[in-house]
Amino acid sequence: MKILNFGSLNLDFTYTVPHFVQPGETLSADKLQTFPGGKGLNQSIALSRAGAEVFHAGCIGPDGEMLRRQLMDAGADVRFVKTLPDARTGHAIIQVDAAGQNCILLYGGANRMVDSGLIGEVLSHFGPGDWLLLQNEISGMEEILRTAGEKGMRIALNPSPITADIPHFPLDNVEYFLVNEVEGAALGGKGSPEQMLEGLKRRFPRAKIVLTLGKEGACYFDGEQTFFQPIFPVKAVDTTAAGDTFTGYFLTAIGEGLSGQEALKLASAASAIAVSRMGASSSIPSREETGRFLAAAKTR
Repeated sequence: MKILNFGSLNLDFTYTVPHFVQPGETLSADKLQTFPGGKGLNQSIALSRAGAEVFHAGCIGPDGEMLRRQLMDAGADVRFVKTLPDARTGHAIIQVDAAGQNCILLYGGANRMVDSGLIGEVLSHFGPGDWLLLQNEISGMEEILRTAGEKGMRIALNPSPITADIPHFPLDNVEYFLVNEVEGAALGGKGSPEQMLEGLKRRFPRAKIVLTLGKEGACYFDGEQTFFQPIFPVKAVDTTAAGDTFTGYFLTAIGEGLSGQEALKLASAASAIAVSRMGASSSIPSREETGRFLAAAKTR
C-alpha cells in the first residue's frame, strides 16, 4: 500500500502544567519536554508503524533535521522532505494538564511555504490508485487536492485544524473524511453524532466518514452502514497524538482490505496505547504492540 502524506513537520515544546493558563495569569510549568510532532509527521509515523509504505512530503528549516531523522527511523521515505535554508521549522507550544488533556498553539514556519513547484514535483511521482493523506497544517492545500484528484489518486482528508476556508476547498474527490466533533460540526452541521454523519453524507455523497468522539469512541459511516467502536479504557497521560495515531492506523487497515468496522477497532486500540504515554510521535505504538493489546483486551 503506497501512501503519500503531504503534511506538516513540527517541533513540539510540551509543558506539563497543573491547569491550562488563563488570561492574565502567569503559571509555572512542572516540566518541559521537546518532541518531534506536527499532524503530518505524527500520521506518517503512525502509518509506517501500522505497516504501510509511506512517503512524507513537506518542508523544514535547518533547525528541523531531527524531524527528517525521526521519519527515517520510523521507516518512512523522506525523499520529498525539503529543507528551506532561510526558514524556521514549524513548531507547537503544547500545554498538558493534570487530566492529560492538551491545548496547542501552532507556528506554521516552513509548513506554510509549500509552493507550486514542490507540489508539482512531488505529485509527478504518484498516479491513479495511490493514496494521498492530507491534514490542514500546510500551505497549498487547494492545489494539492485539485491536482491529486485530476491524477486519480485516492484521497483521505483529516481537516485539522478546521479553518473557514476548508469548505471552499475542492473536496468532491475526497474518498475518506476523518473528523472529530468540532470538524464534523463545521462541515456537516451541529447536532448529535448521527446528525453530523448525515449532514456530512448529504454534502459529500461519494465519501466515507469517520467521526471520532473522544471518550465516547468513534463512528464509521459509508452511506449504507454505520459502525460504532467504544474506546479501550486506559489511564490517559497525554492525548496529543491520539487522533493522528487513529488516522494512520485506520487508513492502513483500509488499504489492507479490512472492513470499516475492523479498521475502527484497530485504530481505537492504537490510539488507546498512545494516550497512555507522554509525547506525540514517540507515543505511537507498533503494529505488533497493538496486536498484543487487542489480544489482551479479548481476555478481560
